[in-house]
Parts: sequence; structure tokens; C-alpha cells
Amino acid sequence: MGFAAGAVPSYAWEFVRQGGKAEPMTIWSTIAAHITDVTGKGFKPAAPRAAGGGCINEAVVLADGSRRFFVKTNSAARLAMFEAEAEGLAAIAATASVRVPQPVCHGAAAERSYLVLEYLALDGRGGDEALGIALAAMHGHTAARFGWHRDNTIGSTPQPNAWLDDWPAFLRERRLGHLLRLIAARSGPTSLLRQGEKLLDGLEGFFSGYTPLPSLLHGDLWGGNWATLEAGEPVIFDPAVYHGDREADLAMTELFGGFSPRFYAAYRDAWPLDAGYAVRKDLYNLYHVLNHYLLFGGGYARQAETLMTRLLAGQH
Repeated sequence: MGFAAGAVPSYAWEFVRQGGKAEPMTIWSTIAAHITDVTGKGFKPAAPRAAGGGCINEAVVLADGSRRFFVKTNSAARLAMFEAEAEGLAAIAATASVRVPQPVCHGAAAERSYLVLEYLALDGRGGDEALGIALAAMHGHTAARFGWHRDNTIGSTPQPNAWLDDWPAFLRERRLGHLLRLIAARSGPTSLLRQGEKLLDGLEGFFSGYTPLPSLLHGDLWGGNWATLEAGEPVIFDPAVYHGDREADLAMTELFGGFSPRFYAAYRDAWPLDAGYAVRKDLYNLYHVLNHYLLFGGGYARQAETLMTRLLAGQH
């Protein structure tokens, strides 16, 4: 993926003078060898170029003059996170509905884990209508139950995905209840936890007359996780994939902005939304606000309580 260049991460290069030449440390030589192995073509990159994007991982572009790859790195303990991301990207790609960067390989070296992805030169925005149509098509790929075959992460927070037949139960146990338990373990605000318990007790009321399908979801679809190629083709990336109510993806697009009216009109033309979405979007965005409280603290607790107050007032 194409991002702005910057300073190379501090751990990135360890220079060992041998005949006046600088040699890369183990992680980069390991990644280059891994790319060579899986692609069947030799890859000897120059020094990595730091790339922007995200606050969880560090990212670089590796290039050898003819090929480029986008590489994410984190601590070795985060390898499972990268494995799940690669599987999520592959699951989206298999729907042939919307473009994603193809995963190339992943592994661990020099006390770091890594994920190598196809490099895509992203050109910013445009393609809003095409994204709306493509997302509706992706959501049309459904499973028999809610969840996924493995757990993954939302940001760096564990996201449990064990299958359940009932959507409100999945939302209670695997999503909102899960985060509330993590917040309680960190001695989070008593008022937030108390409101959360009340909300969980009445979740079924939000689904009266509405039975969602277990759609394939991106899972973390905010404005920073999509862009377009130069020709205007939309690309989505950094997923937290599972099968759930498609409204959950749509709701997050409204949480932080980055999506135009053309996107929503195109999506609704392809697959109209139920009238209850106007209320349920607060329910789905509460999950992400709670997660932001876990990750960043600050005013996200107040934002979560505001959402809960509004939801409890309309609970039936």
C-alpha cells in the first residue's frame, strides 16, 4: 500500500561493516528470503523505507528496484494477530467483491513478527460509489452462524469469534460483554459498567422484527482503512473479519467519518437497510468506542456512557 515515507523504525537496521558494505539485520534478510521462497523469484531489497499508517504496528516498504512489498512488523508475541489478518484478507479476496492487498507471507525473526503484503499505490479518495456497491456485494457472502473460524484482534484488543447461532447472544458474549469484562478487570468507571450491564440485559429489544444475516464483515471499517487505486478502484485493508450483522460495518463508517453521501446512497441502492438501523448503529459503534477506551483511555469513557444513555432511553 502506498503511504508517506518517514524515519525508519529504530530497530530496523543494524549495520555491520564488512568490506565497506552495510548488511541488514536478521529480520530483513529473513523477510527477503521468505519473499523469495513464496514467490519463486529472488528478492534483494535496499534499505527499508518507513511508511505511515496505523498506531498498532510499524510499517515499511521493501523494494529491490523491480518489486515492492508493504511490510508490517510488531513484537514476536503479535504473530497470531498477523496470521489472522492474512486469513481475513484472503477471506475478503475470495468473495471477488472488493480489492484488498494480497497477503504474501508472515512469520517471526529477530524478536519481531511480520506480515508482508502486496504493495498497492493508493491514490487517496474517489471511488465512493464503487465502494458502496462492492461492500454490499461482500456482505452478500454469508455463513450459517455468527463468528469466524478463529479469534483475531480489533486494534490490539483480542476479539473472540467462537461461533454462535443467535446474533444478540453473540453481541452480548463476544463483543460488548467481552469488552466490558476487560474494562472491569482494569477497574474501569463504575457508572459505565453499571449502564453496560443494563444494556446487555435488554439487547433482544433492539432486534424485534429484525433478523440479521451472518454477513462477511470487514470489522474495522473506518475512513483510514480504505483508499483507491489511481484508476479509482476502492481498496479496503486492516480488517478484523468475522460474520455478523452487516449494519455493524455500516455503523462504523459513520463513527469517524471518511465516507461520502454517494457511498451510502450506492450501498442502499444495492441493498436497502432496515429502518431500525438508525438506533442500532449506536449499539454497534458502542463496541468500537469501548475498545478505544481500552486502547487510549481519555474521553472515550464519557462517549461510551453517552451512547449507553441514549440506547437505554430507547430500549424496548
